[in-house]
Amino acid sequence: MPAQPSHKPLLPTNGQPGEKGPAGLRADARRNRTSILEAARDAFASHGIDVPLTTVARRASVGAATLYRHFPTRAALVTAAFAEQLAVCANALDTALNDPDPLRGLHTLLEKVCTMQVTDRGFAAAFMDRFPDALDYDQESTRAEESLARLIQRAQEAGKLRDDIDPTDITILLLANSGLAGQPPAIALAASRRLLAHFLRSAQNQPTGPLPPPPPLRLLRIHQTADRA
Repeated sequence: MPAQPSHKPLLPTNGQPGEKGPAGLRADARRNRTSILEAARDAFASHGIDVPLTTVARRASVGAATLYRHFPTRAALVTAAFAEQLAVCANALDTALNDPDPLRGLHTLLEKVCTMQVTDRGFAAAFMDRFPDALDYDQESTRAEESLARLIQRAQEAGKLRDDIDPTDITILLLANSGLAGQPPAIALAASRRLLAHFLRSAQNQPTGPLPPPPPLRLLRIHQTADRA
């Protein structure tokens, strides 16, 4: 049964998420593990995180037993496959908090996360889900929400964001953005940039600059995406 999304974005704020390195493994076991992770990233990016694990094993040229020896659960495999992306999210949030211009920090953070969501279909799903094998989700989610709240408050105190902007608006943005992950990459990126620009213009006290060009999207694509789901 496919994992059910929690509808809360996972923005880990410290440390390196995912499994620890394969210390102590024999050379052949390390090669198998690396092959499995490469095959998993490719399969998840193309088909989402619910792709059969037998497909991952076949792509990695290993048996199912070997895959499960390294990754006993789907959550463990997904977490390890996307550990680098989750670390990027964590670092991006730290960088945003340290930026002397809080609005610029928020923009840079959201641009990075939104781009990662739409360029990797598997990561978009993993980002919006829970993987308790990897980390304390509730603790990390709380830290992320508190950090976002501080960043928004700083931007409001600097007079750059409207007073009625709330951290839950970021959740709404990321939920909407994740829905673009199934589109062709060029369309998804263009739509994501325009969506983020619309959000930031509506959130700022004094919006500046033109919107990015509109993507070649029509209402028909909504029905086509629903038919493929």
